[in-house]
Amino acid sequence: MDQKTLNTLEFNKIQSKLAEYAAFSASKELAFNLRPENKLDLVQTSLAATSEARYLLSLQAEVSVGGSRDIRPWVNRAAQHGVLEASELLTIKTTLIAGRDLHRVLESNADKTPHLAELGQDMVPPPGIIEAISKIITDRGEVADNATPKLASIRKETKIAHDRLLGKLQQMISDPNKIKLLQEAIITQRNGRYVIPLRAEFKGRIKAIIHDQSSSGATLFIEPLSTVELNNRWHELQLEERDEIRRILSELSDQIGAEVYTIRNLVYALAKFDLILMKAKYAEDLDAVEPIMVNFQEKAEGHPGSTIRLRDARHPLLDPNTVVAIDVELDDETFGVIITGPNTGGKTVSLKTVGLLALMAQSGLHIPAQSGSQLSVFSDIFADIGDEQSIEQSLSTFSGHITNITRILKQATSTCLVLFDELGSGTDPQEGSALAQALLTFLVSHQITSIIATHYPELKAYAHSTPGVINASMEFNLRTLKPTYHLLIGLPGRSNALAICERLGLQKEIIEDARSRVDPNELHAEDLLNEIHRQNKIARRERRSAEKARKRARDKEKELDQKLEKIEDQRLEILEKARQEAEDTVETLQEEIRLLRRDLARARQPLEALKAMEEKADAIQAEVQTPVIRKEASSSPRSFKLGDKVKVRSVGMKGVITAITESDVEVQVGNLRIRAELKDIQLPGAQDESESAAVQQQPKLNSRVRKVLEQSAKQENPAIISVNHPSPGSELDLRGQMAEDALAGLENFVENAYLAAMPFVRIIHGKGTGKLRQVVRQALTQSQYINRWESGTEREGGDGVTVAFLNND
Repeated sequence: MDQKTLNTLEFNKIQSKLAEYAAFSASKELAFNLRPENKLDLVQTSLAATSEARYLLSLQAEVSVGGSRDIRPWVNRAAQHGVLEASELLTIKTTLIAGRDLHRVLESNADKTPHLAELGQDMVPPPGIIEAISKIITDRGEVADNATPKLASIRKETKIAHDRLLGKLQQMISDPNKIKLLQEAIITQRNGRYVIPLRAEFKGRIKAIIHDQSSSGATLFIEPLSTVELNNRWHELQLEERDEIRRILSELSDQIGAEVYTIRNLVYALAKFDLILMKAKYAEDLDAVEPIMVNFQEKAEGHPGSTIRLRDARHPLLDPNTVVAIDVELDDETFGVIITGPNTGGKTVSLKTVGLLALMAQSGLHIPAQSGSQLSVFSDIFADIGDEQSIEQSLSTFSGHITNITRILKQATSTCLVLFDELGSGTDPQEGSALAQALLTFLVSHQITSIIATHYPELKAYAHSTPGVINASMEFNLRTLKPTYHLLIGLPGRSNALAICERLGLQKEIIEDARSRVDPNELHAEDLLNEIHRQNKIARRERRSAEKARKRARDKEKELDQKLEKIEDQRLEILEKARQEAEDTVETLQEEIRLLRRDLARARQPLEALKAMEEKADAIQAEVQTPVIRKEASSSPRSFKLGDKVKVRSVGMKGVITAITESDVEVQVGNLRIRAELKDIQLPGAQDESESAAVQQQPKLNSRVRKVLEQSAKQENPAIISVNHPSPGSELDLRGQMAEDALAGLENFVENAYLAAMPFVRIIHGKGTGKLRQVVRQALTQSQYINRWESGTEREGGDGVTVAFLNND
């Protein structure tokens, strides 16, 4: 993509805005290196990933790269056999854990975010690295005492030697015969050795090595000869500890260096994911939408096949509260636009808006426009906008523009987009107009999509008579004498000079004299154009009024639907209550019939008389057991869209719609996804009263499933669950797994077993060192689904197996 155009259209400011959302340096670097793509599949993939990230953020607003840092320089150093510091290793561990956790989140949402899930495959940390760092480095960034048996032994000896040394010195400074020789009864350090402060006048009274003296010379810092060996031993052990720590860090660094490519790919994947999150957050703040990107298509003869359909497009760098949205829609016969209008009327902003939104879309960024906006993927975008004057190269404004235009025309093809501002300006008006028409003819003949801003009136006629080219103008309010910044496609700009002069109070005879000097045909055309603008303004006003009326009607319809829903809920509640009462009465009747049958049988009386009564009771029971069916209360088909907040009546819980089909929807309820029929969905904002009469034909929920549904609404990480849950099996084999992987599998297995209403399960962890058994049993003790656990019997495997009994709700 042309770098000069990127600068002209201020794409670098978009990059800076994007970088403000970066979580770490690697993703910020990607933001500043972001460039538009010119391949349709790459652009569509990038835009889809941004949409997926926005969806993911709507479910989990806190999703992020979790404190990751760019650890690649350290990993590269480790690959060259450099020794990493403990703090650096701890940061590497934090980043790897962030990658692992994010991989799990993306994998659990793979059906809804396939592009992100694919990126998440590169976030799997190399096996054993996290565990190795955790074993050696503490959370404070220090080498653990139990990193190796040798280090543990050295540190134990070091502590003993240190205590002996200080004990000896403490004994000396507490001696009444020596304390009067000391400046203070304290122990301090000089040159890494423990010393005591001796008064200078008592030099030689204590046999010692002098290490230092005070600035006044009144105090000597001495190491008594009786502690020299103790000091030496303490130092020797410190050196041994240092060497052992370096050896441990060296081995761990080599282990990390061996995985340099995997870790670098992981960091790059984290940075790419964070960049996608940055795009999503920027899109939310811009209230942007995903544009529809299309290939160049076969259209009218001489048309390059490009598509530009931008509705309510807003310049992303202007104040969103004051920016005026524009519509730029070119039909299948148009690929050139000539915009005319007053200076400071918004022509340049309109050009930049189209160019910048095209650059953003081809960079995977959503654009501030109306949903449904379409753009072609241009192979390159060229812009000549602004003052091209160059003092260094002795170029005037005109020469600067022509130099740039010459460069552009040499590179532009029929798959490019060209934006020219004030074409032909800066020279003689007659020659400038002729030059502008010649340049436009070149662009049209080479089928190059272009949008041109100009103040030459001759170009209005050129656009009107040239196939593929259309007039456009920036609207001007003669009453306020200010531009409205609205772009009107299909209408040329008006000449407002005489009208403005009249509004500003110029003498009437001068205005009339000027009007008489204008060609009458021009005045007639101008009057017709004024009438067209007036009618266009009326049409826009009526359209806005119609849209408001339509919105009021939709709101009223929604309000009526909600009232009908409430009435239907009340009807269902009354009928259901009556049905239950009838069912209870029938059950009482049947019980009385059974008692009567028993009494008649005992009395050896005929039972034929009861048969008719039993048949009638059975018929009544069948009738009252028929569930009450909800009638569709909505006056029109309900319209749901992705992201709507709704309520699932059958479980009585609220969630967000994540998928829609003709007959049902999928709703994210906290940590679960539930598929429900459309009639089981509460309309957004509907009243929640009388909801005990919800759809009776829905199956009764397992009490455990309902409990998990309620708990999941408060949880963060999404998971998928079926209301009628299948059994996961009675055994789970964890042998050979690392503790963290085993815990993840155990948690999922226990939850599924609980939902399937199983009474107990067996977990096979083996005997081994007992560490995995300890971790499993601790997790079972803490699990909300487990009542108790016990070791397996000898036939089951003894201590190598744990039998867990699930809660019985």
